[in-house]
Amino acid sequence: MGFMDLREWIARLDKEGELRRITAEVDWDREIGAIARRVLEKKGPALLFEAIKGYRTGRCTKLFTGGLGSRDRLALALGFPRDVVNRDLVGYVMQKNRERIPAVTVRTGPVKDVIVRPPDIDQHEFPVPRWHYREGGRYIHTFSAIVTRDPDTRVMNAGIYRGMIGQRDTTPMLLIKGGQHWGQHFVKYAARGEPMPVACVIGWDPVMPLLAGSPIPAGVCEWDVMGAYRGEPAELVRCETVDLEVPATAEIVLEGLIADDPATYETEGPFGEFTGYVSDLPTPRPTMTLTCITHRRDPIFRGCLEGTLPGSASENSVMSSVQRAAIAWNILVAAGIPGIRDVVVHPITNGTNVCVQITKHYQGQPKQIAAALWGASAAQFRYKHVFVVEDDIDVSSYEQLDWALAYRMNAGEDGIVVFPGIFGSPIDPSTPLEDRDIRQLGTGLWNRVLFDATRNWKFPRRPEWDGERFPPTVRPAPEDEARVSERWSELGLGDV
Repeated sequence: MGFMDLREWIARLDKEGELRRITAEVDWDREIGAIARRVLEKKGPALLFEAIKGYRTGRCTKLFTGGLGSRDRLALALGFPRDVVNRDLVGYVMQKNRERIPAVTVRTGPVKDVIVRPPDIDQHEFPVPRWHYREGGRYIHTFSAIVTRDPDTRVMNAGIYRGMIGQRDTTPMLLIKGGQHWGQHFVKYAARGEPMPVACVIGWDPVMPLLAGSPIPAGVCEWDVMGAYRGEPAELVRCETVDLEVPATAEIVLEGLIADDPATYETEGPFGEFTGYVSDLPTPRPTMTLTCITHRRDPIFRGCLEGTLPGSASENSVMSSVQRAAIAWNILVAAGIPGIRDVVVHPITNGTNVCVQITKHYQGQPKQIAAALWGASAAQFRYKHVFVVEDDIDVSSYEQLDWALAYRMNAGEDGIVVFPGIFGSPIDPSTPLEDRDIRQLGTGLWNRVLFDATRNWKFPRRPEWDGERFPPTVRPAPEDEARVSERWSELGLGDV
């Protein structure tokens, strides 16, 4: 599967019956977000809004959202059938995350159709929603790839970070210096006394947000990993005013600079975050000053409703369910931990909880798993709670996890291990505000927890339990099950 631009992806979804065009007029202020929430609750299609109040004419008239809002559509974007099992999808992502096909730079592309420079820059010309009524403003960056470059190695990074329209040409953003790759770049530029060049890419191949929203290792360019996913080099063009390269067939690119100068900070937040809660309080944050906008003719704005609630998983949640599991599995493989059979991240937790299935090789193996995950930079916003079970438990089943927690975990026998005061998410509503002060702490602080729901090897093996450490379950003997299966129709149960 080669690269698709956003328009090809929309056409593919339309062909597969996974797109709905909304031609009735809708309001960008709260209504689009409320529609998107209800469609998520209904497990509905991707949406292309074609009649937005105040944007029936002008620079940009269409908004696309929900493209990766279901597991079926994520599988389609990755070239899999809808019914692909978790292990196969996660295994594919694990493999591709380790591969590289270097990007190439081309002279120009459709993203250069229109070039806007000061004083004509006005972000309000794009139909940016106010997604939720409690949000502090119109969030233009919810699904954008935010591109920066390490000034020492010159390796680019593309990440997904939130950004709100401030003035016509400014965007205050949640920028965390500790843990996030662009935050590390920001610290380096600040040490040089220079503003950091930034390019924000809105709308491209669906693999872009999948990779931009994932903590690919530092020093690896996401454009090169995207090439591995698509089997061909990503074609990039140079930005007009900053030293960065962006996809030639993207819809919109916003170029600019962010300085580590509190005098330039603008108020950002609150925002309806992936936790399902409205995050933090309005806070002065590092602010991007736009220097140029380039876009295609009749560009399509791309954004997403963030925030997962029971029954309505956001696009970020769907992506995280696969990508965060794949990244965790690769961390465990790199740490040399044996017996990893499956890793599942349920979409409702966005990777805050991770469930690991193992063939247990030794007592203490679950602690080793938790230590490996918690020591990785990928744990900045994820892997707060680690659940470890054995290979007879299906980690995709909440019911089986609950059974294992109820009858295999013993808190007094190290079944629950708390690791306090470690780096974590600054947007977790369960964390006190003083532990989320990134200006003072550089990051958020978490108390991480391991739930070891494996059978305790401290217990002696018993002959009456067939030489096992735990008593046998109440499942019938295999020969009894086989006999019942043979007689199923005879018993009048063939339709059951």
